[in-house]
Amino acid sequence: MLDLSSHPCFNDKMRHKYARVHLPVAPKCNIQCNFCDRQYDCLNESRPGVSSVILSPHQALAYLEKIMQRRKDISVVGIAGPGDPFANADETLETLHLVRKAYPDLLLCVATNGLNLFPYLDQLAKLRISHISITINAVDANIGEKIYAWVRDGTKIYRGKEAAEVLFCRQLEALAGIKERKILAKVNSIIIPGINAGHIGEIAKKVSVAGADIMNPIPLYPVSGTVFENAAVPSAEIVSRCRKQAGQFIRIMDHCTRCRADAVGLLGETLDPQGISLLQSCAALPLNPKEDRPYVACASREGVLVNMHLGQAEKLYIYGKDGSGYKLITVRKTPGGGDGGRRWLKFSELLKDCSVVLVEAAGRAPREALSRQGVKVVTLPGLVETGLEAIYRGNHISGSAAMRGCECAKFNLKPNSSPDCGCGFGYRKPNHGLAACQGNGEGCG
Repeated sequence: MLDLSSHPCFNDKMRHKYARVHLPVAPKCNIQCNFCDRQYDCLNESRPGVSSVILSPHQALAYLEKIMQRRKDISVVGIAGPGDPFANADETLETLHLVRKAYPDLLLCVATNGLNLFPYLDQLAKLRISHISITINAVDANIGEKIYAWVRDGTKIYRGKEAAEVLFCRQLEALAGIKERKILAKVNSIIIPGINAGHIGEIAKKVSVAGADIMNPIPLYPVSGTVFENAAVPSAEIVSRCRKQAGQFIRIMDHCTRCRADAVGLLGETLDPQGISLLQSCAALPLNPKEDRPYVACASREGVLVNMHLGQAEKLYIYGKDGSGYKLITVRKTPGGGDGGRRWLKFSELLKDCSVVLVEAAGRAPREALSRQGVKVVTLPGLVETGLEAIYRGNHISGSAAMRGCECAKFNLKPNSSPDCGCGFGYRKPNHGLAACQGNGEGCG
């Protein structure tokens, strides 16, 4: 029987005794909030939507194993982004399965916007998820349209009031489903002065009826580059008033520390240098560290520079370690184009002994297809030798191009209100004449 009292977010008395670890396996998001900017490589910000790395499910398990060796106070493993867990449902569920099998007594929880949560509730119940957090910032579409730039449900994109209505409808459905399965439900609400600060009590009333157990009204953290970057931080008086209004209908959490997507330790603890190094070293592992993939492939014209788009590369240079250096193992001809998704399956066969392929750029489809087969696509143009050094030593993890994983990164693109970029990570092109990031209709994360 899981001890639900040991969750530090749900039990204020336990926050100085029990710790949590967040596994950052979910980069994509299916909504764009006007206060959110998902920067993956900023170690100086402590807020939701931020992580220094993205891990695969097996890398996440390897990281957790190392954390559990270092700390004896971990009671909770959570997935909270940096995007939305159920815009990355395969990665989220695989991670939860791996963790539950390895650590049957740990509490598991997820934090989500709720848009795509309901279809996975039965699986979450079987995994014995103890707690689910849903961020609900409005129950009135007139208010919600000021908070959300867009909502993407599958391939359909909603904006304005319709976006807010669709999102809240799904959130209510999810809350009812959580209650039916006897999972504890927490609602997070961002307090935004001038937008929804006078609306928090109404949110509390409706979510309480829908089945929420606890509510966490959180003051806005204005983020540079977002619509609300110049919004006022709610005063202590406003926050207190919002919590008091909400407290008439539901139990209130008031000790939230606005955790990062890669948070670890007691609430309020920051990532220490050793922890950061541990996280980055695990992100440098093969997607499945237990597989034997000793080589690194490079998309190159001549074997000196990483200077080819993966889809245009006619050959790949395969390198391996040789003492303190590296040596060329072989050169392999790539499968021709025009074969749809089967081309990337052929690519994965070509790279079955490689953990990484270094490229100048790559599209979303090959990244996802190769990732499913255990090959990490890393955008790291420059000298092949420099790239190999970075991969084998794990230093590439802090590079923005490697982290953001799309050609947008080298143009210094910013997350914003357009869901039409095809990169899958939610970036847009600033107004400075660079070539646009070409969308494929699937939308950004």
